[in-house]
Amino acid sequence: MSYVDRVGGRIAYEVHGAGPLVVLAHGMGENRGSYRHMVPLLVAAGYRVASMDVRGHGASSVGWSTYAPAEVGGDLLAVVRDLGGGPAVLVGSSSAAAAVVFAATEAPELVAGIVQIGAFVTQPKLNPALRLALVAVMRSPSLFGMFHKTLFPVTRPADDAAFRRAMVANLREPGRMAAMRGVIEPVEPHWTTRAREVRQPVLVLMGARDPDFKDPGAEARAARRLFATAEARMIADSGHYPHADQPARAAEQLTAFLAVCSGA
Repeated sequence: MSYVDRVGGRIAYEVHGAGPLVVLAHGMGENRGSYRHMVPLLVAAGYRVASMDVRGHGASSVGWSTYAPAEVGGDLLAVVRDLGGGPAVLVGSSSAAAAVVFAATEAPELVAGIVQIGAFVTQPKLNPALRLALVAVMRSPSLFGMFHKTLFPVTRPADDAAFRRAMVANLREPGRMAAMRGVIEPVEPHWTTRAREVRQPVLVLMGARDPDFKDPGAEARAARRLFATAEARMIADSGHYPHADQPARAAEQLTAFLAVCSGA
């Protein structure tokens, strides 16, 4: 485990492998273990992989003044600088998919490309009952754990139950649920307003059965159209976390993209 200091706290990350740098950031409520099945595949493909705990999550500190995606993007860049300056390919899942956009535009010399997994182009419209349920989920580690399980509609990793128990235990620590809520609070500018400024290659990855979206394919295409240069790829039989429920298929798409970013 390594740490990098930022104004207001410190960010935890761990590194494996050697080669071109890839930095992974997880989504709301999770931790760097979200990528536990993806990391070995990327290392075997010849990459140096840093998996980061988003501020307020995992082993990173709590009590930040903001958890906005732009600041999480700054944390990603801080990890890249701590590891020698890259340039790196940045991968963001779910809520962190917004952060990689801000990072790419803030310091383009440090970013070789970005990958968005399960990116939200627009916030889903909820009826009153679902809105109340979401409020409850965002304040209860146990309810979030139950909700998290629904995001694997087809298959779950063999160690999913153990990962979820550890995730919920982490969320019970003081300040963790506030951090989780913070990463999805509405802020301006929204990442979609900055997407056209991204000049690096972009890959949009989406699980074809992602239950967070009425039409995952349409959401992926909507994200792709926002960038000057981007491609979208769907992962069959996958939910909101293709790097966890279909890691081999997701790694195949990701390594092909990484080769383009490195000029291989």
